[in-house]
Amino acid sequence: MRFEGGNIMGFTRRQLLQSGLGVTALLLVAACTSDEEADGPAKQGGTLRVGALGTAARIERDPHANLSNDSDFLIASLVYDALTVPGGDPNVAPRLASRWEPSPDNRRWTFTIAEGATFHNGAPVTADDVVWSMRRLRQVGGASKMPVAENDIVADGPNRVVFTVPAPNTQLPLLLRLMTFTVPQGTTDFTAAVGTGPFRLESYQNGNARLVRNERWHGTPPLLDAIEVTMFDSVTALGNAALGGQIDLASNVGAIAGRTAAGRGDLQVVRRANDTMLGVAMRAADGPFADARVRTALRLGVDRTALVNQVHSGYGSTAADILGTADPAYDTAVRRDREVERAKTLLREAGFDTGRSYPFVTKAEVPGEVESAKVIATQLAEIGVKLDVQVVESGAFYDQTWLNAPLYTVSWGTNDSVLFLADKLMTTGSNRNETAFRDPEFDAATAKALAASGDDYTKAVRDIQRIEFERGGYLVWGMADGVDIAAAPVRGLPTLGGFARVQLERAWLA
Repeated sequence: MRFEGGNIMGFTRRQLLQSGLGVTALLLVAACTSDEEADGPAKQGGTLRVGALGTAARIERDPHANLSNDSDFLIASLVYDALTVPGGDPNVAPRLASRWEPSPDNRRWTFTIAEGATFHNGAPVTADDVVWSMRRLRQVGGASKMPVAENDIVADGPNRVVFTVPAPNTQLPLLLRLMTFTVPQGTTDFTAAVGTGPFRLESYQNGNARLVRNERWHGTPPLLDAIEVTMFDSVTALGNAALGGQIDLASNVGAIAGRTAAGRGDLQVVRRANDTMLGVAMRAADGPFADARVRTALRLGVDRTALVNQVHSGYGSTAADILGTADPAYDTAVRRDREVERAKTLLREAGFDTGRSYPFVTKAEVPGEVESAKVIATQLAEIGVKLDVQVVESGAFYDQTWLNAPLYTVSWGTNDSVLFLADKLMTTGSNRNETAFRDPEFDAATAKALAASGDDYTKAVRDIQRIEFERGGYLVWGMADGVDIAAAPVRGLPTLGGFARVQLERAWLA
């Protein structure tokens, strides 16, 4: 590990201590992407060629919009700074915000902008820029991306922003991770991509970008001279590019390519445990899966171990229909085994029509997604549920299927917090409630967890998990390990699961 200029992992000791992270936690966070390797100290210079998944139909330049392409999210996360980002322990780390403080009643949170933070055009970042950006995020992305109402986001001097929530909330820094990108006040054209991040945009064409080091970044300057991001429309193409030496890093390429690369001396395979949830959204509000007994039957009808082995080639673990399995508060004692006869009984009790076929929509967005739908359809046929697997393009999926269809595959790359996913995806007021799950008891448990701390927080999170397990709208059969393929000289890659994989500012070339 390297301590440079008083900075750890791109943050000054002062910033980290002010944000509430202890020294032990800093060492754990730093260990996730250490600058010091067995072959000597980190080196500056070079260009890292990165491949990431994406399709032309879903290209998005607006950092506050839905960035469904991995390639778009990678570019945005390097060009712009979120207020907070995923960390190791704790799971929230500072980025554009150097510190945050709650009021005694946990309703008024004050975030302080990192000292020396400037935009790529040289202009200093002000509280007015952050306020404008966060209000715009609420307008464009809704409550799931910005949980604070527009009028409740205000400046407090030149470098502090106050977020006020209607009820006590001890978890706001967690809820502001990842997507809270700041742009200059008034920006609506993102062609130039003027951000505050560790890299700045040099060129862009058709979803591909060249990013160069931002020498003025408020954190420790990146070691790489540049990162070139290339968009690939399939896992096969992405894996072949890595195996053929056309790129230095294939991000989230999947287990099949990982196994192929494992035996080669010129490549390395990076595995990030508990990385991606690949599951099924069952619409709970209405339609054929509205009865909780039917949803339980489908959950009992799948063979989770077989799915992990077939879809993830063993690079993963089984799950029990609860989101956030990497959360320290996750109840590891909960499990759900396959029970074919009980599933059949529940379907009969619910009066489920086993004589018809039901559309099951999927798309080739993450490794193994289409395959998972086919395996699930085969397994559920054994309990009498006939599914017609329909593979659609990502564009059509998000325009027509997502949030609306009775049954479809879903994936999420943020997996380290039960509460984060409950609040974003399952509460009644969320604009990303994929399963149309509306449950007053669940809403109350989520609100209680948001307001709680210590043992009360743990208990409230257990209540959230209990409801998800008993009657939630997700079939979460397993978690995939994140699998990246990198050329042998690449160092300093993230090892945290989920969307933390985009934090490439400490990568370097040996």
